[in-house]
Amino acid sequence: MNRFFSVILLFYSIGLLGQLTIGSVEFLSPKMNLLVDPQAKIEVLAKGFQWAEGPVWVPGLNGLLFTDVPNNKVYLWTKIGGLRIFLDPSGMTNHAPHSSNDGANGLTLDYNDKLILCQHGNRAIARLKNWSFETPEYEILVDHYKGKWLNSPNDLVFNSVGELFFTDPPYGLKNQDRDAIKELGFNGIYKWSSSEGIELLDKSLRRPNGISLSKDEKVVYVGNSDAKNSVIVAFDLKNGKLINKRIFFDGNNLGETLNGLFDGLKVHSSGVVFATGPGGVLLIDEEGKHLGTIMPGKSTANCGFDSNEEYLYLTSTDVLARIKLKKQ
Repeated sequence: MNRFFSVILLFYSIGLLGQLTIGSVEFLSPKMNLLVDPQAKIEVLAKGFQWAEGPVWVPGLNGLLFTDVPNNKVYLWTKIGGLRIFLDPSGMTNHAPHSSNDGANGLTLDYNDKLILCQHGNRAIARLKNWSFETPEYEILVDHYKGKWLNSPNDLVFNSVGELFFTDPPYGLKNQDRDAIKELGFNGIYKWSSSEGIELLDKSLRRPNGISLSKDEKVVYVGNSDAKNSVIVAFDLKNGKLINKRIFFDGNNLGETLNGLFDGLKVHSSGVVFATGPGGVLLIDEEGKHLGTIMPGKSTANCGFDSNEEYLYLTSTDVLARIKLKKQ
């Protein structure tokens, strides 16, 4: 394919103001320039994590929460205060039979601005009871499907009426699908609400991972982190059911030369999907066209915007980073 592109090489460097920057930005379409300035740099905000995940901007804290899954912690980063541990433990409190000590993975806020966590070790979706607790206390929202323990909830998103959609791959189990304590024979996509409980929506993907909704809430996007089937799938959401499953973006060719599998993803107000995957964060328009990639040079597990979409935050293996976006 004759590709229109330019690659802005940044690597590890120190900017004029002493800010550590990494990676590169690849432009494959003029549409990419509407979202990212060619001179934008990927800034490292913090480093030293084992596997950073789950970034969510919290307006009440004026900062970003994110998880370090193997270390069972949630961190808070703010521009003024920098980095600090916010929750310890984050998702393994001996609530469930477990074969690893993994903590929380994906994070989001509910309609009451309460923090909701995908807890790997607890094999549950939980709500933080109170922001002010020095020692965190959690309310378990859901941990079973038809009397069986969930695998290890991974990522989640609410719609505007308070229904929660989440994925449940086996990554929080030491031996994954072969783990002796795994009770479900599949890795599902679910819907949950306080009034209706849990409902299985799909069990066809081997590794359902990141999940997000289109801005009109008519489409559900799911990243499949399967090395043998590296795709993002789309479903139409109709009457609470997932229908018309289709491949939104096929990343198998990219996966042959670039590190990373499809993981967390977010939908920008423009409708463009920011999807972590082979090479970094892929920007994909609503028609499934690859516009370009933000490439930090590390496997990137997830990403998220601040309230005004001024920055995209990236959790990339051992670092928290961000890149400035263009105003829409």
